Amino acid sequence: MDKKPEKLVPEVRFKGFTDDWEQHKLGGVAKIIGGGTPNTKIPAYWNGTINWYTPVEIGKKIYINESQRKITLDGLKHSSAKLLPKNSVLFTSRAGIGKMAILGEEATTNQGFQSIIPIAKELDSYFLFSLSNQLKYYGETHGAGSTFTEISGKELAKFKLILPKLNEQKIISKLIMMMDKLISLQQRKLNQLKRLKRAMLQQLFVDKNCKQPILRFKNFNDNWEERKLSDIANYRNGKAHEQYIDMNGIYTVVNSKFISTNGKVKKFSNKPIELLKKGEIAFVLSDVPNGKALAKAYLIDSDNRYSLNQRIAGITPSSDINSYFLYILMNRNRYFLKFDDGVGQTNLSKKDIEEFKENYPLFDEQQKIANLFSKIQILITLQQNKLTQLTTLKKYLLQKLFI
Repeated sequence: MDKKPEKLVPEVRFKGFTDDWEQHKLGGVAKIIGGGTPNTKIPAYWNGTINWYTPVEIGKKIYINESQRKITLDGLKHSSAKLLPKNSVLFTSRAGIGKMAILGEEATTNQGFQSIIPIAKELDSYFLFSLSNQLKYYGETHGAGSTFTEISGKELAKFKLILPKLNEQKIISKLIMMMDKLISLQQRKLNQLKRLKRAMLQQLFVDKNCKQPILRFKNFNDNWEERKLSDIANYRNGKAHEQYIDMNGIYTVVNSKFISTNGKVKKFSNKPIELLKKGEIAFVLSDVPNGKALAKAYLIDSDNRYSLNQRIAGITPSSDINSYFLYILMNRNRYFLKFDDGVGQTNLSKKDIEEFKENYPLFDEQQKIANLFSKIQILITLQQNKLTQLTTLKKYLLQKLFI
């Protein structure tokens, strides 16, 4: 007996919808138009009101309605491009295939696009935009070309998608759009906090040639004093842990991967080879050319929990130096990064570290500054966690609400 065909329905569905979804080719539910080249012989062809998009402008926003370039209607008529209606989905078709955006108003595009104009009764623009990962993968795997990979409109039209009726598409789109707006809002808040931190670093810390910062807490007036690291902290090297790695171990091995991921990627050991204490700074000494781990610092938050691996330095501040203040100063400081020549692997020496010079205020002012930056960093971490949670929720919804 023939097996009954499986129903085409998603795992999670809104109440009231029971119909099977149907498979379509993109070309059957949308018109696909390639980008064109402007005719530069038309006088003042750029001085118009029609937005003309290039691939570099795509991917920053979902809905776009303002381009750096604008063309006149006469210029457009004498070019190989076509005027696209509002809610067309732009799809970059070469050299970075798969960046997408939805037109907020009529516009046109340069070469490097396959623009998708949904048939109004068949396909919702935002529903299609929500399939961006599938479309990107399809474009990358079905593109062709010897100089660069590009997907043609004819090939993109063969993309298979499974669709519900339009009213169900719109309800799903509304939910995903709401998620995208929340993610965008949280990303904006995170960026603002990061900008605030950068601004405070510029205002509350002194330049090499200055003795007082631009912005200062009340009642602090003394000049800052230049000091070498060797005068304000003790240095030690970590030791090899490779033969003692045990994923069931009780000690976290502080290596470059651990520090560069802010403690997210971990290895463990049951052997306390080089224990770190609360307030010590673990500091990456070695990295590949132009790497992101070199000179990255990690402030130890508890005793007898972490063990220092080789190629990582342990910096113990003296009693008149606030640990968090020193951590801020050392973390990816330009002094250390200049040792990276961009060619060979960089290996910072003990001397390189101990020769590090910076200006320091008295301890009480250090502590005030450190407390402020600690609070800003807590806010940044909380905001990053919110963003991660929303992104994870969206990914879950895309898996459950779509086929």
